[in-house]
Amino acid sequence: MRRCGALQGRCTEQAITQDHEIERLRAELMRSRARVIVRDSLLAWEREERQRLQRTLNSWAIYGGATAARAAPVGRAHSHVDADEDPDVDPALLEHSLHAADLVICQTGCVSQDSFWRVEDHCKRTGKACVLVEQPDALRIVRVHPSGKTEQLAATSWDEKEPS
Repeated sequence: MRRCGALQGRCTEQAITQDHEIERLRAELMRSRARVIVRDSLLAWEREERQRLQRTLNSWAIYGGATAARAAPVGRAHSHVDADEDPDVDPALLEHSLHAADLVICQTGCVSQDSFWRVEDHCKRTGKACVLVEQPDALRIVRVHPSGKTEQLAATSWDEKEPS
């Protein structure tokens, strides 16, 4: 009976030890599962963020590629313009376009920036008399005629302004 009591005590002790081990393993399993859930959640959020950024980047690439595709032929065609070498370039039209570009620069750099380029009725950029002093309506030409007549009208205004 004593032997049976000792055996029963040892079995009870082993059962208690196993119960503690089982509880410890269950707690460890729960912590591991929680870490997996946190990791998977973070990965899902990062994946969503990466996809969102990739879509943004792709839209920029599409926009940038379209812009580059539109700009590249113009840049290649006019990066080496010399009216004497290129028979397709009309020197008069090129000159008129340059005058129209000067008017646009005048409009953005002077009119919209509180006479940034103007010093005592002279243009700091060109060194010539300001277009707006002699012909205040010259810049209205750039706004009124966007159909292709701008260069001709601007050149006419510019030619009248410049002393020969």
